Amino acid sequence: MTPPDPTDTGDERMDATAKPRLARGLNALLGDAPPAAANGIARLAVEKIAENPYQPRKQFDAEELAALAASVKAHGVLQPLVVRQTGDTYQLIAGERRLRAAKDAGLADVPVHVVAFDDQQVFEAALVENIQRADLNPIEKAQAFKAYIDRYHITQDQLGARLGLDRSTISNLVGLLNMHTEIQDAVRNGQLTMGHAKVLKGVLDIEQQVSFAREAILKNYSVQALDMLIKQQRIAAASVVLVPKPERTPTAEKTAHVKGIEDDLRQRLAVKIEIKVRAKDKGQIVLGFDSNDDFERIVQALQK
Repeated sequence: MTPPDPTDTGDERMDATAKPRLARGLNALLGDAPPAAANGIARLAVEKIAENPYQPRKQFDAEELAALAASVKAHGVLQPLVVRQTGDTYQLIAGERRLRAAKDAGLADVPVHVVAFDDQQVFEAALVENIQRADLNPIEKAQAFKAYIDRYHITQDQLGARLGLDRSTISNLVGLLNMHTEIQDAVRNGQLTMGHAKVLKGVLDIEQQVSFAREAILKNYSVQALDMLIKQQRIAAASVVLVPKPERTPTAEKTAHVKGIEDDLRQRLAVKIEIKVRAKDKGQIVLGFDSNDDFERIVQALQK
């Protein structure tokens, strides 16, 4: 039995030893690998299939899975899952939604396509299936891209080339992971779009960034409306006129009489004394103290 092409993305093939361009789809990864029947395995018990540790999708829509399970129960799994053998069991590479639906539908076994993939190819296949066939939310994409880049030490340019995406797309997505977790959660849950996030990234102050995000969610702002709000706030902030503080009146020069009074008070109270003359008939007498005893002595002297 020759299983149908997992992605229907074309007839391109690759040498089994070459690193595929992910944009071609799973058929590029599978290459000319023999069908399951050639390996003696056409169907596999569901309990023998372990989850894919590189699965980037973290959330699965319950209603969509229920609908798929109903279809599987009525018609079976028409498209084989892709797996690799790991000891006595098998590890899922592509088809997690179909596997979950098969389990929910009570199927004992499913059709499979067995391939000999290394860890990197398994990771790549998981990216391909989720990015090309069912959209991940932006945060899941960002986490998957960063994990792949960190694990295999490639650049964003190289990953973009393998996925058929612009480097800026990779960069914008990975950049989401540097934003406040509240904003990440809002993007993950669909309260904010990738467009909202790109506008918010231009706000350098984190508290302002979160404040704008909350307002955008509360008032259901479009990306354009949020962008306009931020620009208006910047214009308003730039137009604030700073009123200079009034210049301090220069201190008048102390006369010999004033200096004499300072010396007399300093000797009588045994504390720091300064008379500040601001203008004619105006000024301050500043009494300094270094301990509670000094303070009490000054107070008692003033109360006499």
